Amino acid sequence: MTKKVVLACVECGSRNYSTMSNKEAERLQLKKHCKTCSAHTIHRETK
Repeated sequence: MTKKVVLACVECGSRNYSTMSNKEAERLQLKKHCKTCSAHTIHRETK
């Protein structure tokens, strides 16, 4: 079963991306481009 999750930038905290994630998995971390920081940073799944 999958659920929709929102990814937030670790540096500035802006919520830029949304994706689907497996419920049983741990919190998702992806390296994505942040428009606010103008750099590739780690984005983590928010609660």
